[in-house]
Amino acid sequence: MDRAHTCTVTNQSDARPVLVIDGTSFGDFAGFVREFSRLLYPGAWNGSLDAFNDILRGGFGTPETSWVLRWVNSDASRETLGHDATVRWLEQILLTCHPSNRASIEVRISNAQRGRGQTLFDMIVEIIRDHGPGGSESEDGIILELH
Repeated sequence: MDRAHTCTVTNQSDARPVLVIDGTSFGDFAGFVREFSRLLYPGAWNGSLDAFNDILRGGFGTPETSWVLRWVNSDASRETLGHDATVRWLEQILLTCHPSNRASIEVRISNAQRGRGQTLFDMIVEIIRDHGPGGSESEDGIILELH
């Protein structure tokens, strides 16, 4: 079993599978996609945040029951997936989005270029937290640990 799929006891009464991603293992969003995809068995994630949300519901290579996502070196990821990466990601979306979405994507690009608005890191963390305690999909029971 590799370092991504370890079962760790988070406290004495609660044994949950722990999946680990390392923020120093990638230097861009494509690298994050590869890092997260290695957790999935079998399969890979294509980088779509909608698909990421679906994966977290279970049945796509993540545990079917409550689990912990331990993101070590998350401060490095916060930088890697910051506003610059967000601009590049949004520019790619702009190439293929529906014409009715172009204006809103362009506003988001402009904001990110000025260091404003959600970053990719923020969006990913928000999606994960939606699947945990207090989130809109809390029944999935995902615990995010940022280290």
